[in-house]
Amino acid sequence: MNGALTTDHPAWHRHEDGTRARAVRTASGIWVLSFDRRGLHLECVQGSEDAKPEIITTDPAGLPAAVPAALRAGLAELGATQRAANPWLWDAITTAVLRQVVRAEQARKLYRAWCRAFGMAVEGPFGELAVAPSAREVLALADEEFAGVGAKFHRTALQSAAATYEQHHAEWELLGAADLVTALAGIPRIGPWTAAAAASDYTGDFSIYPHDDLAVRTWAAQIAPTYPWPGKKDKTFGPTWTGWAGTDRSALHTLTLSTLTWGSHARADLEDPCGS
Repeated sequence: MNGALTTDHPAWHRHEDGTRARAVRTASGIWVLSFDRRGLHLECVQGSEDAKPEIITTDPAGLPAAVPAALRAGLAELGATQRAANPWLWDAITTAVLRQVVRAEQARKLYRAWCRAFGMAVEGPFGELAVAPSAREVLALADEEFAGVGAKFHRTALQSAAATYEQHHAEWELLGAADLVTALAGIPRIGPWTAAAAASDYTGDFSIYPHDDLAVRTWAAQIAPTYPWPGKKDKTFGPTWTGWAGTDRSALHTLTLSTLTWGSHARADLEDPCGS
């Protein structure tokens, strides 16, 4: 399973032949990322190439030594994987907010509808893609426009986040991962889970991800079904998960991101056994 791409972000579109593509906004322009049998490709389609998206490579060889053997074996099959760190903090915040309360597939559909309705369309290798509307554009939306795309529940969180982002994003973009979580958690209607998910997406550091997240629990249980995992309401999952890494933040990042990748990825051979 070598040559896997993490496709957890809802901007990744899957085409009939198995290839993937998404559009991202960086500080200097808009890029189209695509993944096919030859690997990952990055193309600047608007603006300048000064700020290139960062690609995070994760190797299961860096898993914590204490990880159960069955989980280690399942993750090792992935080999080294790649994930595009979200180059636009506002999109990372938007994505995390739209994931609040809803299931992953519903969040994916909602994010795409949001971008199509209010964002900017760009031409990708297999058709039209879209990037999210800016914070300023979100603040200009009427309340009924949120409801029109199914984001009525998320309206106040998005508006609150947009207003605060406009004031503080320049300083936030300079923060380390842990400090960014703290800063984002200070936004009204943005709780610890949303803050950590957004910060992980933006920085590429999954040592700060909410480790007892349903996705982590679900994929871990599927990778190692015979392991005695804590129940859904058992709060020991998070401490158990982080405890395997101890103080090694890099190992914790590898464990968490590799598990999320196992559940949502594309392979260079374009087969997709997980149906992501």
